[in-house]
This record gives sequence, structure tokens and C-alpha cells, in this order.
Amino acid sequence: MTTENTSPGTHVGSHTAGRRGLRPEDNPRLGMDRSFPLEGILVIDLSRLLAGPVCGRMLADGGARVIHVERTGRGDDSRMLPPFTKDNVSEYYRIANTGKESVTLDFKDPADMELLKHMIAEADVLLENFRPGVMRRLGLDPEELVEWHPRLIVASISGFGQWGPMAEQAAYDTVVQAYSGIMDLTGYPERTAVRVGTSVSDMVAGQLGYAGIVTALYARERTGKGTTVDISMLDGTFTLLEQGLTSPEDEGAVLTRVGNRHPFCYPFDLYECADSPIYICTANDHLWRSLATALGHPEWICDPRLKGNPDRADNWEYCGDLIGAVLKTNTVAHWLKVIQEAGVPVAPVLGVEDTRRLPQIVERGMLKELGDGNVAMGTPIKYGAWNSYGSTKDAPQLDEEGDAIRAEFS
Repeated sequence: MTTENTSPGTHVGSHTAGRRGLRPEDNPRLGMDRSFPLEGILVIDLSRLLAGPVCGRMLADGGARVIHVERTGRGDDSRMLPPFTKDNVSEYYRIANTGKESVTLDFKDPADMELLKHMIAEADVLLENFRPGVMRRLGLDPEELVEWHPRLIVASISGFGQWGPMAEQAAYDTVVQAYSGIMDLTGYPERTAVRVGTSVSDMVAGQLGYAGIVTALYARERTGKGTTVDISMLDGTFTLLEQGLTSPEDEGAVLTRVGNRHPFCYPFDLYECADSPIYICTANDHLWRSLATALGHPEWICDPRLKGNPDRADNWEYCGDLIGAVLKTNTVAHWLKVIQEAGVPVAPVLGVEDTRRLPQIVERGMLKELGDGNVAMGTPIKYGAWNSYGSTKDAPQLDEEGDAIRAEFS
């Protein structure tokens, strides 16, 4: 669905940019002429696939130099994952690796391992997402590395963390979603659990890895001490369950799947208009009064079944039927205007293709033009004093900077 609030944009891929809002000169708030907050920080990124590489990409967008160490010959597993650009580069790989340099090393080769140790000795941050125990077997135990290099930050991102009874279990995003409870809360009560429609456990782990690393770097500036940073995908996903964790356990209540509605607030649900759906959020009685008035039914406010939020949550089907009957009389575009003017949070349900063309996304640099004219995901962190556009370097070809890096650290 394309609404009045959307406009043509550019696919995040190998297409050239040049649309309004994509070029740096059209985004003065993004500070392309400013310096970066993490300039001078060297990151050695041993991670693969998504969670760790996303963390590394965020560090690169902050201005750090991020060297992605990949396997000789094959590289990061994500290089083989579709979809591919017209130049046969994995979009999956590009999403997580813009702004980095690439060098290939064979961990079974003593000379390559010696080079890696030289790189680590010069680094501020070492990032890895192997299964716990692998770094130790490679002779790169995180705690020992910090002992040898007291200012080093060693960040480990894994499915279940570096310790605990599940630490050494293999994990992918959906495995963690299933363990975390988030999958069980997603979907409808009469159906089976549903995976969240994106790799949320990977992405939140990458973002928490970034937060942990930056916090550790700040602490190092105060104390001179490096540290290990242990990020668990399960821990991170568990922190997203604010609704599940607020259910009244002492009353024996168990929160179950409730579809699109909020379990504790109403109206807070998806409703069908004459042409397509719309989502309305009223989290308090003031917003409810504004919505009822905007929809032309102020008498709803005095209905005892709808008086307070607990009443509406208990009688959500009755309340939803009233609202749905009104909304079906006109289009999403009409009701968006009416409900937004009333100050009630409301949104159309956009597909990703529409969202990437949304002027708000474009103007805030969430699609950015790279130095080669390709377009990539922008950085969500905006600064007043620093560059908020992020790196303009595309994801590297395999071993693209390999010769230069080997010469630098030999």
C-alpha cells in the first residue's frame, strides 16, 4: 500500500542514489562535514553472519577503523546468502559490513595467527561471535588477552553468553527467539507461535554489543582498564519482553498470544478501513476521549463498559466492533488525517518497500549514498556535534585491503 505520506525512493542495493534526501548536501543535520566520535579507535572484527558484524558496522559508522578478518578463500558465511546485487554481492553481507576493511587469514597457519596477534596488540577492541570455547582453543582466550593487553576491550557475542548451563549450545536467531518467549507471545491464541518477522535476536545483540563496547571504552578513559564484554542473544531478547514480564505472576496469570492488540490497553489494535488496515494506539483515557470525539461518537466516553482503560481492555471485542464499524466507512488516508489531527497515535501498515521510500526515513539518512554510488542502511544514532551520516565506504570485497593490512601489521 502506498499512502499520501510516501514517495518514490531508492532500493537498498546496487542502484544509484541521487533522489531528494539521499545526497549529503540535502541532509545538513547529518553533519557530513563533521568529525566522528570514535575516530582513532581500531577494531579487529572476527565475527561472522549478522549479530557481530552489525555491531562492527555500527562502530564503523561511529568513525572507528574496523578490520573484518575473514576465512581464507571463502570469507564470511553471509557472502553466500541471497539476495545478491547485480555485481553478485550478497545484500545480507552488505547490510552488516559497510564501512569495514577486509583481510583473509587462515587460523591454522602459524604465520597468519602471529599476524592476528600483532593486530590485536595494536587494537582498542577485539570483536568475536564464535561459540564459547573456540577463542580459547585458538589461543585467544578473552580474559587472557585482557591480561596481556590491559587496555584492550574484548567483546564476545553469542547465543547464550560465555557462561551458564546453555553457554556452549549452538544458536541462530530463531532458536533464540523460541527460547526467549518472544515467539510464544507472537501471533494469535488459536494458532501456533510465530517467528518475529526479522532477525530481532541478532539485531538486538549487535546493538547491545555496540553499547557495551562504547561503555567499556568510556570506562577505559577514566580508569585505564580494558575488559571483556559478554553479550548473549538470549539475554538481549529477554529484555524486550516488557509485556510478558509485567503479567501478575502472583495471581497465576500467564500472558498468551493476543494477535495485534495490546494485552493491557485498549483501543490499541489493528482495524480495517474501507481499503486497508490502520493501527491506532490509545494508552490512556485522554487519548480515548480524543479518539471517540474524532470518530464522531462522543457518547462512547460515557459508556460504562468503556469508561476507563481496564474497562475497555476487558470489553475489547465490544469496543473494537464499535470502532471497526466507523473506520470501514472511509479510507486509510481519510482516517489518518482525522485521527492525527486529534493527536492520537495512528499509522498505516506499510510494506518495507513503502517504508524505505517514506520521507521521514529518507530525510534522516536511514538510506545513505556510499562513495561508489550504491545505497545502504544508515545509522540510527544522530549527534548534534558529530557526523551522523556514518561511513560512506561500501562493504569490502573479500581480502580487499589484505595486502596493505598484512604489510602494516607484519
